[in-house]
Amino acid sequence: MRILGLDPGLRVTGYGVIDHHRSALTYVASGSIKTVTDTLPARLKMIFEGVCEVIDRYQPEQVAIENVFVNINPKSTLLLGQARGVAIAAAVHKQLPVAEYTALQIKQGVVGYGHAQKAQIQNMVMRLLQLPTPPATDPADALACAIRHANEQGNPLLPPRLKGLKMRHGRLVSL
Repeated sequence: MRILGLDPGLRVTGYGVIDHHRSALTYVASGSIKTVTDTLPARLKMIFEGVCEVIDRYQPEQVAIENVFVNINPKSTLLLGQARGVAIAAAVHKQLPVAEYTALQIKQGVVGYGHAQKAQIQNMVMRLLQLPTPPATDPADALACAIRHANEQGNPLLPPRLKGLKMRHGRLVSL
């Protein structure tokens, strides 16, 4: 299964593409979609077109995207939500299923600690995908999102009724 991970942002949207076969993860590509204009509609158009181009180039079967967290500044949260919405719309336009994960779920699933720092995510992504150097922060976050999705989809030992759960203090709890 080929998975496209997205880390949405108005200025920079990170993307990462991995292949997942059984328990093996293989790096395919990663990068950033950068918007170079000041108007919001033009930025959103660039994000939409950029995500569509990445999908056309790498032909993923599924998309995983980071969910919006609430900032102290509500305006920033709304703007980020618009960037995220456009990225989701591009994936849906290309008829791909979209899974959403919070930053906490992604960090927990990739690093094992929900409050991991950017450098920890970069280093773990590098190790898991056997990259020679850590990827830049936005692509690393997107790759981490794809890895989290692969782990959610591809654990053959986890019965479907237990997906989305984890062990905490000896009990299964929702993620």
